[in-house]
Amino acid sequence: MQNHKVILTRPLAQAQDFARQVIAMGREVEHFPLLEIAALEDNTALIAQLGQLQDYALIAFVSPNAIEAFFRHLKNLPEKLTFAVMGEGSRAKLAEYGVNDQTATILRPRNQLKTDSETLLAELDLDALRGQKVLIIRGESGRELLADALRAHGVEVVQVAAYRRVKPILNNEKEKHLTQLLGSDNDWVITSSEALRNLCDYVEALKLNSGVAKMQRQHLLVPHSRIEETAQSLGFLHITLTASGDEQLLVALQSRL
Repeated sequence: MQNHKVILTRPLAQAQDFARQVIAMGREVEHFPLLEIAALEDNTALIAQLGQLQDYALIAFVSPNAIEAFFRHLKNLPEKLTFAVMGEGSRAKLAEYGVNDQTATILRPRNQLKTDSETLLAELDLDALRGQKVLIIRGESGRELLADALRAHGVEVVQVAAYRRVKPILNNEKEKHLTQLLGSDNDWVITSSEALRNLCDYVEALKLNSGVAKMQRQHLLVPHSRIEETAQSLGFLHITLTASGDEQLLVALQSRL
């Protein structure tokens, strides 16, 4: 296992701390971002909602990127707000801004093996939220399950975009890099189904001899059951499902030494 590289696929700026921890355990790291996070051209809608936070019974973040964008534009954080996050990555990101279980109410799924809208809904007191307002901070696109379920229970939902996800361009340099990576067995850390689909698109674009088969033989480490399901549907043969959060991904990588 020691010769297997760890391929990090998060946006480069977001992968640095995790990369340092992987290197510290003696693993070789390479970066191959499958998603980039870009700012919105117009943040008017987001900024307008930041001035009305006291009106909301709950503020839900769909990802750490949503939290970063929220605090980037926030001047003052009112007290006694209730937040909701999908997983441990978002909980840790809130903590970077001083928001934790001692300073705020943070609702999150208890099952770290399945952290998503469905499991978050199970933690919410939907009867208490009926007739109240909930703010969802998200990307420009995404699943509507949380918003639809809340509205079905009589909750007034406001969704506001805070960032956009961008598929990196597969230029000549990235084509050569990907071809090289597919030439050996590696451990790929995949934290998004969208990112995994981008990888498949890239490999198909390469038109390599047995390129898809080589990709499907790569070992994936994924922190969410939905990503595991996506990987299985795409024909990947070696998938390790971890609990939510970087710490659990690191534990899984350590076990591969």
